[in-house]
Amino acid sequence: MKNGKLINDLPDGEKPREKMIRLGTGSLGDDELIAIFLRTGVPGENAIAIGRRLLDNHGGLPGLARTEIQILAKEHGLGPAKACQLAAAFELGNRLARRKLDLVELTSPEKIYHFMAPQMQSLRTESLRVIVLDSRLRCLTVQEVSHGSSNQTVALIRDVLRPVLLNQSNNFAVVHNHPSGDSSPSRADDRFTKSLAEGAELLDLTLTDHVIVGRPSSNSQPYYSYAENGKLH
Repeated sequence: MKNGKLINDLPDGEKPREKMIRLGTGSLGDDELIAIFLRTGVPGENAIAIGRRLLDNHGGLPGLARTEIQILAKEHGLGPAKACQLAAAFELGNRLARRKLDLVELTSPEKIYHFMAPQMQSLRTESLRVIVLDSRLRCLTVQEVSHGSSNQTVALIRDVLRPVLLNQSNNFAVVHNHPSGDSSPSRADDRFTKSLAEGAELLDLTLTDHVIVGRPSSNSQPYYSYAENGKLH
């Protein structure tokens, strides 16, 4: 039974760790990379097979990254410790993606989307975050100001503007996610954006954009930009 075969019993060319050392990380499949984290399997199912099952059950890497630790921990062959290891791996990937973009000037909705999507596309509830920008529109800090249910978040205008004022900046953007993957704005999103733009103007602050993060699909755009659609003023 192939699934039950111990990784140590595999030929050296098929063992994930030896394969990684010899050919590099890019040579491993997603299931093999997961197996590196899991290290051991369970009777009848080795670590590679568990990785393959997790990917199949949760919709590949994007779905697995969105899965809560409590749900992962219930998977046969994982438990709390290994579930935490997997979640930590995904979070490290998200942070690395962010660090690579830290000095990018966020001058377009596409750049804002790519800056925030790695950490926001995997969320199962809505989160609203403020990107405080310097004079060259580079990120000074990102702060979450509210989070909510699977389909809405509530934020007061003063909560959004507070981190901008505390960082003595004049420019900022806001980003929130739609867990459904559809980035189309709701009426509540429109009302919030209008009020926020008006509040920022009163304090001589510049709201550069409000970007809604969705997920790429054949039916919808991966993001929606209020600036791009001429709806900030």
